[in-house]
Amino acid sequence: MRFGFWMPVFGGWLRNVEDEGMPATFEYQRELAQHADVTGWDVTLVAELNLNDIKGPEADCLEAWTTAAALAPLTKRLELMTAVRPNFRLPALVAKETATIDHISGGRFTLNVVSAWWQAESDQYGGTWVAHDERYARTAEFLAVLKGMWTNDEFSLEGRYYTIKNARLAPKPVQRPWPVLYAGGESPAAKDLIARECDAYLMHGDPPEVLSAKIGDMRARRAKHPELPPLRFGVAGYAIVRQGEAEVKKELARITDVRASARGYASYLDFIKGSQLETEVSLEDYSVSNRGLRTGLVGTPDQVAERVRELERIGVDLLLLQCSPQREEMDRIGQEVFPLVRA
Repeated sequence: MRFGFWMPVFGGWLRNVEDEGMPATFEYQRELAQHADVTGWDVTLVAELNLNDIKGPEADCLEAWTTAAALAPLTKRLELMTAVRPNFRLPALVAKETATIDHISGGRFTLNVVSAWWQAESDQYGGTWVAHDERYARTAEFLAVLKGMWTNDEFSLEGRYYTIKNARLAPKPVQRPWPVLYAGGESPAAKDLIARECDAYLMHGDPPEVLSAKIGDMRARRAKHPELPPLRFGVAGYAIVRQGEAEVKKELARITDVRASARGYASYLDFIKGSQLETEVSLEDYSVSNRGLRTGLVGTPDQVAERVRELERIGVDLLLLQCSPQREEMDRIGQEVFPLVRA
């Protein structure tokens, strides 16, 4: 199992707690990344949004790609996974930027391909919005450009969405044939695309029995492409590690109090409207991003370690954790859970 964390470029993950003690500043992200780099963490995911969907669209948030590029020379072993959304970016330029950051980081840069869900943000920033299933057709073409640029001396494509003429890219990425391509999605169109074109499938939080069924389904879809290596699997989770049940309940009550703040509720409804999710969402899911509490990484160190082992048994090999305050909880996980899981 590899342990990763979401970089809190939005100032946190709790829609009901306005100040989580982790500001959306580069100074905080830098300190967190450098600390994680030397305390046993493997990956950080820098989500790409131009507006803050956690604290409200008017709140601060950092841009993902410039943040990742700045962190690359300041870390030594941490994988820097950055989201990319085709509605905002040209794929040939993304291929070039990716190769450059991969060199800056010494081969530690990877992509999380997100086909977009927030139309209000896209409209504000001049993105090219298309209907749900068409987004995945565009993403397939986007990925074809990335791979073509990374693996050919000269690449051309005459597509529905992109036209590339005799393009050259040098230097190629450090990682061959390309940096790891992660992606998530729960609609049939998304899952078919990921099984065919990506290297790893990222899931929203859910209990192990639900995740196991999803992994089985994606392995079956991947088996239709026997020329490809097996998919890898990651899952989002929100982690709370405490020594006793009373402490756990107190923390859960604090973070799920929906009366505390509702600034991010409108963008959350946009997410539900713009996605084809396989499960109904609750107010608890609203409180914590990415259905993180459903993964069950809440309890004593022994209980959380056992849940990690259970996730590993069903085929999950990457946990992408959110917690609050991020550094303090990550230290607790590193000191109290890592030794149990890695023994």
